[in-house]
Amino acid sequence: MKLLYTNFHEGNGGGHTTYIRELVRVLARTHDVHVAAPPTSRLYAHAAALPGVHVVAQSFPNGLRWPSVILRAVRQLRAYLQEHRFDVVHVNGSADHRLVINAMRGMSVRPRIVLTKHNTKPMRGLRHVLRARNHTDKVIAVCDYVRLQMEATPYRVCRPQTVYNGVDTLAFSPWNAEAARIERERLPIADDALLIGSSAGTGSYKGWTDLATAMNLLEESQRRRIHVVVAGLPPSAQQLAMIRHAGLEQQFHFPGLLDDVRPVISALDAGFVLSHDVETISFACREMMSMGKPVMVTDYAGLPENIRTGVDGWIVPVHGHEAMAAALRNMLQDRQAVRDMGTNARAHALAEFGLERFVSATEAVYREVLPAG
Repeated sequence: MKLLYTNFHEGNGGGHTTYIRELVRVLARTHDVHVAAPPTSRLYAHAAALPGVHVVAQSFPNGLRWPSVILRAVRQLRAYLQEHRFDVVHVNGSADHRLVINAMRGMSVRPRIVLTKHNTKPMRGLRHVLRARNHTDKVIAVCDYVRLQMEATPYRVCRPQTVYNGVDTLAFSPWNAEAARIERERLPIADDALLIGSSAGTGSYKGWTDLATAMNLLEESQRRRIHVVVAGLPPSAQQLAMIRHAGLEQQFHFPGLLDDVRPVISALDAGFVLSHDVETISFACREMMSMGKPVMVTDYAGLPENIRTGVDGWIVPVHGHEAMAAALRNMLQDRQAVRDMGTNARAHALAEFGLERFVSATEAVYREVLPAG
């Protein structure tokens, strides 16, 4: 098959970048794979470094832009589509979906369009009715929560199907104790400290600042034994002010946006993804579990679909500070139980989160939408 992946993000791209990068890394071994992304994006840089992947610098103008800018982008993409005659174009957001539709107008033979829904943002209105009926052949949902959400939108005609995100369980393997100890020393924190963390980023909807409120529900002796690390873009001034106001500035650590999150994950005792908006299934959660870390998640969207509560993680209410504090107390009181839950998390990842399952299920979707024969 000849496949084109599109993504509109001009910068980091978060889970979209991971999603596309992992698919193309594997599928390029057996298919003709292309990626169209803004040249300033992390996806562009990562895809360009992968063997066998063709990358084109393509903008996806969104919002109030000059008509000439949009027209230039449409013409460029149209020329690329006509030159390469793709079997499937896999779009990953409204901006690239819209541009692909405009670029295909008037083409006598068009590729099939597969849309992955990565977030919980609503998709309603006439424009989505038209996109669903005329310009989308299949919808992939990254969790069952999103699939059910999409079945209540015009995209139900596209037969939404859940394909869970997969992670490279070999690359994201547990590190040995000595390597993890070295990473902890970089922070630095005491040997007996409980280190919890997240590689999901510092966005406001990620809910990580709720931990400051939860920690202040603990006794002082408990609170001082907990450290928190959050990898991602630098936190905002407002977020930092909240941490300072809680008196926890020395216990929150921000290593920045990392090319490789595994060293930070290796140092953790447990992970967390405490989102209250936008989030769906979370690559970060699955990566941490694959590295043998139990994870605390909120009961938002598809996050609970990752966790067997009490077995390999904890599920707490959105902004559920009391429940978060209770989970932290339990972690402090029984460190061996935390390690055992980490072992269970690794086993869960090996059984259900593997890259092979993710890629093969996605490839099956492409075959489904192509004409027979």
